[in-house]
Amino acid sequence: MFGLTIEKLFLVALLAAVIIGPRRLPEYAGRLGALIRRLTVLAGDAARRAEQETGVAAIREDWTALDPRQYDPRRIIREAWAASDAEGSTVEAASSPAEVPVPAMSPPDAPEGEPSAPAGSWVMAGSSGHPRRVWVPEES
Repeated sequence: MFGLTIEKLFLVALLAAVIIGPRRLPEYAGRLGALIRRLTVLAGDAARRAEQETGVAAIREDWTALDPRQYDPRRIIREAWAASDAEGSTVEAASSPAEVPVPAMSPPDAPEGEPSAPAGSWVMAGSSGHPRRVWVPEES
């Protein structure tokens, strides 16, 4: 801070001890400690007063309510599954937990602009980090 290193601070303290003298040094050290305590209290009071007047304290409380560390992904998924089961979801069970059906679209080889009945469906496969869409043709 301010380019001061331990060596420079030690040199300043040594010079202060020599200039002030061994008799007055404890008195000045006490004054310096009292000054630092007073400045710390003043800075804390000013920060509290500024938070109260500007409403930053309320904003900080709002942000703590949105803290992502309080969310448990397992609980969120469990609640979402329970809600979809309660609604009577029409999503069919996938063949494995990593595959989730996606709304049907035209096959990849269908010409653009020509509407056709889907002969299969897209399925999301892979992990949540690296999902991929796979075209699964309809069995005849």
